[in-house]
Amino acid sequence: MSAGDGRRWLVTGGAGFIGSHLCDALLAGGGSVTVVDDLSTGLRGNLDGAIAAHGGRLEFIEAKASDAVLALDPSRFDGIFHLAAAVGVRLVVEDPVSAAETNVAETSAILAFAAQRRVPTLVASSSEVYGKGVRAPFREDDDIAFGPPTVSRWSYGLSKALDEHLALAHARRDGLPVVVARLFNTVGPRQRGRYGMVLPRFVSAALDGRPLEVHGTGRQVRCFCDVRDVAGALVRLLATAACHGRVFNVGSDRPVTVEDLAQLVLRVTGSASGVVHVPHSEVFGPSFEDLAIRVPDIARIRAAIGFDPAITLERTVADVAACASGIAGGLSGGAA
Repeated sequence: MSAGDGRRWLVTGGAGFIGSHLCDALLAGGGSVTVVDDLSTGLRGNLDGAIAAHGGRLEFIEAKASDAVLALDPSRFDGIFHLAAAVGVRLVVEDPVSAAETNVAETSAILAFAAQRRVPTLVASSSEVYGKGVRAPFREDDDIAFGPPTVSRWSYGLSKALDEHLALAHARRDGLPVVVARLFNTVGPRQRGRYGMVLPRFVSAALDGRPLEVHGTGRQVRCFCDVRDVAGALVRLLATAACHGRVFNVGSDRPVTVEDLAQLVLRVTGSASGVVHVPHSEVFGPSFEDLAIRVPDIARIRAAIGFDPAITLERTVADVAACASGIAGGLSGGAA
């Protein structure tokens, strides 16, 4: 299976940040795409470029995935990418009930839909599945430790872990060709800071001349991967039969502290804005817990599909700034 001419794809959450770049990659490969998105966090405008370039091969359905599949025939599709989910730490902390229910209910509906005809399906998961992390770098077969249910931030990771269990259970029971992709800090053009995403928040502040707000000490270690590298990886994961029934970390393994990210944004944008530190408790409440380090081991995906992120963080920051300024980014959307 490949993303070549004539393939028909269903992308849930396709109007979102990652989903829209995935649509670019699939359309550039010659396929046709049906996007299902309720626009709760996605933007219709994220698809404008794809519609302009490939309008006849992109269908948009504004609906929840669980509602849309009631009127769709799974035999229409050669593959499904399920990205619809609650996004962002701020959104999860503010409304943990909706976040958890959305993640589990929508994934369950999509998997049942795909299983009817064993349509190859990729389920987007999250590094939040690792919870507090038992070691670093995080490996796909690590044990998992979460905080108590009284701490709302863990609801997201728990719901995504249940999504993974459901996906792999369908693979075992129904023979569903399914891949689970655990995404780590995906960044790039079209990403918004509204739900707590750090890079667009920093870029927006730098461009506006406001201080960049670093939560906590800034010594937290993260790895940021450009969305265009990620989109290409998702296509290849689903296209590779040997990946079916497995879980893969998807991200960069090049660590950077949040403080260093802030300084990089200032350098790339040429901004004179400073940096201010704000305690997590002031942003997310007194019970919020954060991880000191979140770094993926990507040996498995590297061996499976030769994945090696190619777009530098400096280039990503420049393209995010260009996008925020209303200027077309230097790189076209799609697989890198």
